[in-house]
Amino acid sequence: MARRGDVPEVGWPARPDTSLALNRMGTFDWDLDSGRMHLDPTALEVLDLRPEEYSGTPAGLRSRIAPAEEARLDSRVAQAIKDGRSHYGAYVRSRRRDGSPAWTHIQGHILRDPAGRPYRVIGILRDAAHDPGEPGAGGEQDEGRRRMTGVVERTTAILAHARTVNDVTDILKDPQALGHLGAVSVMLGVVDGGRIHLVAEGQLGTYVPEIEYTRIDAQFPMSVAVRTMQPVFILSRQEFQQTYPELWPYIEPLPVHSGVYLPLIAQGRPVGALGLLYKREGDFTAEERNLLMALGSGVAQSLQRAILFEQEHDLAEGLQRAMLPRRIPTVPGALIAVRYRSARMGRDIGGDWYDVVPLGGGRVGVMIGDVEGHDTDAAAVMGQLRIVMRAYVVEGHTPGAAMSRASAFLRELETERFATCTYAEVDLTSGMLQLVRAGHLDPVVRRGDGSCHRIQVAGGLPLGLPPREPSSAPDSGYPVTSVELHPGDTLVLCTDGLVERPGEDPDAGMRDLMATIQTGPADVEELADVLCDLVGDSGGGDDMALLVLRRRGTPTGRGGGPLHQRLAPGDADAPALARHLIRAAVAAWGARERADEIELAADELMTNALVHTEGGGHISMRITPQGRIRVEVEDSSSALPRRREAGDWAVSGRGLMLVDQLADAWGVEPRGGGKCVWCEFEVNAPPGAGAGAGAGAGAGADGAG
Repeated sequence: MARRGDVPEVGWPARPDTSLALNRMGTFDWDLDSGRMHLDPTALEVLDLRPEEYSGTPAGLRSRIAPAEEARLDSRVAQAIKDGRSHYGAYVRSRRRDGSPAWTHIQGHILRDPAGRPYRVIGILRDAAHDPGEPGAGGEQDEGRRRMTGVVERTTAILAHARTVNDVTDILKDPQALGHLGAVSVMLGVVDGGRIHLVAEGQLGTYVPEIEYTRIDAQFPMSVAVRTMQPVFILSRQEFQQTYPELWPYIEPLPVHSGVYLPLIAQGRPVGALGLLYKREGDFTAEERNLLMALGSGVAQSLQRAILFEQEHDLAEGLQRAMLPRRIPTVPGALIAVRYRSARMGRDIGGDWYDVVPLGGGRVGVMIGDVEGHDTDAAAVMGQLRIVMRAYVVEGHTPGAAMSRASAFLRELETERFATCTYAEVDLTSGMLQLVRAGHLDPVVRRGDGSCHRIQVAGGLPLGLPPREPSSAPDSGYPVTSVELHPGDTLVLCTDGLVERPGEDPDAGMRDLMATIQTGPADVEELADVLCDLVGDSGGGDDMALLVLRRRGTPTGRGGGPLHQRLAPGDADAPALARHLIRAAVAAWGARERADEIELAADELMTNALVHTEGGGHISMRITPQGRIRVEVEDSSSALPRRREAGDWAVSGRGLMLVDQLADAWGVEPRGGGKCVWCEFEVNAPPGAGAGAGAGAGAGADGAG
């Protein structure tokens, strides 16, 4: 190159490489397939690298570019490739040989093959120390400003999804979130009456305990921010010491030189305060203050939403607890577990319920139901329906009649809600299980041998809907299905929230339920937990109730099963057949010596039901947990029998007197619109040893046959 004095002579027009070199702009060529990277002499000069120091790969730049900057540059290149762009650019901090800082600007052009695959990057690399708008002092400030703005935006976006106060505090304590603002400690206080409760603190172990509870009128910066609803900026350690002497003992041992306390204002009132402590000393720029105020606004809105959500959740949870049974009674002969899980969306409240009703005589009623909707009205209707259903079964109504009456009750409420329900009445001594269903899921039974199946229960309409055909029968529309629950068998009742998944086939959920019941643990509590885990986080839209009952596997040891016989009006063969079955059962149970007495007493009770009532009845016989043989005759008459003194020539009136003499105990129980007359016999007692208990021999109009 020719020279003019001491200045190199540049031809006209200047060659491109000469223009680049004079402006400290070098070139690079990066082969993405092989990883080789060529730097021309000017590029090496910009990075202050000697040719022998450079390895010819991107790794050879690490002696001049810090790892964080290298990662940022790699991310910029990867994003450009992913977006399908042909160009990218980035300012990178570098350092010279003597360790002094420098700024380098890199601009690349991405070459792609016909298939769109990138294979090469050709670009320029130049000294950017003197750029007026980017690096240098001004550029570094811009970089910090962009980083701080990004942190505020990301944190605000994350806070928008916070549902609870704990969610908010977890976000604020995350070192990857507000830590990028340069703060060494983050504190969140929530207004609680006339105090501020510190609910979150610390970062990197620099907790400043401004006392867990501080008064709003105290001389603490967080209190001042709440009291005045203005941010408090502390610019030096001297200001901490002089203005807030009560706080200074906690600040003094920490590397803290400044701080800011932001009032968290929502709907015109303070709900808390956010404190940030810094190692830096000096004033905050107007832009920094605006960004911090924007951060405080976002935190305030999230905090208020979280507080309101928790208040509403507590209210809903309290209402739900009040509507469900406060405790599940212990039932001899059965193990019972119940679960309720609220919906993951909405108000965390719904109309699902369960209940367990001891009925005496070794019987227990269990129910599960679901009122339409997921709000406080659904929960209120659920509570009323559960209580009235419980009252009907305790009164002694048959399962079908109790369900029919509950449906009529719901219609009378005029809530425009309907409900589904399944009620099961279990005789834990005999194993007889009576089921009635109102538009609900079929129950599932797991047998003692491990087999599992759904019980096909003849169902009626959901509760609250008008019946298809008006009828005077008390159990109209709700037929009863009877099956036997053997020792060791497990009955599972649930609502549809356990089997339905959003966007999935309901049959798939039922198959999962059946498989889990079949392979699940025998313990009812453990099985209930496993079944609840089926829902996971995918349930979301519906609440769920679950009841698991396992009949204890303790056989009676006497052989034979319970006796149940229908006594139809006008059926002359029914009493004879019942007497034959009674004698056979008594013999099988090892009480042959009392067979005549039991048969005679049962015959008197059957005759009384057939003669003095119109609808016939049922006779049943079983062994009680106390080892007695119990005979029960149910009929549809509510009139109670009474003992009468019969004359010498009377043709009736001696029936109950005879039962009183033969049985060890007898009595009467109301059963809905009818009654149950029962008598019991000690199996091993000598004949006639019992003194008639006459437990139910009170007033009544029905005579004994």
